[in-house]
Parts: sequence; structure tokens; C-alpha cells
Amino acid sequence: MDNNSVDRKECDAAAKHWKEQVVDLLYWRDVKTTGVVFGAALLLLLSLTVCSIVSVCSYICLALLSVTICFRIYKGILQAIQKSDEGHPFKQYLDQEVALSEDMVHKYSDMVLAKLNKTIGDLRRVFLVEDLVDSIKFAVLMWILTYVGALFNGLTLLILGVIAVFSCPIIYEKHQAQIDHYLALVNNQIKDVVGKIQAKVPGMKRKTE
Repeated sequence: MDNNSVDRKECDAAAKHWKEQVVDLLYWRDVKTTGVVFGAALLLLLSLTVCSIVSVCSYICLALLSVTICFRIYKGILQAIQKSDEGHPFKQYLDQEVALSEDMVHKYSDMVLAKLNKTIGDLRRVFLVEDLVDSIKFAVLMWILTYVGALFNGLTLLILGVIAVFSCPIIYEKHQAQIDHYLALVNNQIKDVVGKIQAKVPGMKRKTE
């Protein structure tokens, strides 16, 4: 087995492990860890509503540096008093490898490029009206978003999105049967409406393959 195969397997294992960690985070498997991540993300976004992103980043860096510098000085004084030789308090973190492997970078770059190309193709198909129904659905969505944009700015939508990401999965997990039932009803109603429109308006019926 060559080194490329080994590296690819390691990348796949790392990607799988990362996905599992994200799922555990969103489903609140570890309440403490999820609470810290959710609270930090929400606090950051709320801070951006008050201060600029430059100020928020600067304050975060200053706070982090203040903690690490104070802890470094404290451990140095403690080692001098106790005459111990424990070394740098952050040595275990400084010795860890933090560089990204080329295979992992190429893998995720290829994934992003594939999704970007697919998105560009879908947008071309919608704007050039390859399928009239899909184009009308997209137009309705954009029309709805004009009202959403009038009520909320991008940062507010981002805050609501973070809250939804950390709340919807656990709600769906606890009430999956009821949610699936109502989603099926809504989906059937939408299909019925679209079917009636396709039957009445010439040119809107999809081509059967």
C-alpha cells in the first residue's frame, strides 16, 4: 500500500470523525461543550451588532492574550517560588501539529469546487428558464426574501440561523414523528397546487422522460 492511499484513508477517517463531532455538537450530546460553542457564537454575533468586526476581533484577541500572558507569568512565578522545572505551561499545545495536510486541502477544495460548479449550473438553468416551474419557484422564493430582507438585516438572520442550527436538530429528534407527519401534509399540498397549475397553464407541464 503506497503512502497516498494511507494518507487518503487518514483524511477520510479525519473527515468522518469531524462530521461525527459536528453531529454530536448540534444534537447536544455533550451539553457543556455545545453550550460553550453556542454561547460563544451567539455572543460574537450579538457583539457585532454593537461594534464593528475589527473592534470585536481586536477585543477577543486582547482578552485571549491577557489570559494567556497572565497565566504564563503566574506559572513562571510559581515555578520560581517552588524551584520546580516544569517548563512552559503551554508546551503540550506548542508541540502539537497544526498544519493541514495537502491531501486534506485538495480533498475539501475539490468538494467546494464541485458544489460551486453545481450551483453555477443550477443558477444558469433557473435564470435561463430551462424548466419553467423551477424558475417560477425560484422567483417566488426571491420575492419572499425581499420581505424577509425588509424586516431583518443579514446579521440578524445570521443570529437566527445560529439559534436554529443549535435548536432545530434536538427538537426534530424529540418530535420526529409529528414533524414528519406535518411536513408530508405540506409537501402533498404543494404538489397538488403545482399539479393544478401545470395542468391549467400551457407550457408549464414538465417533460416526461
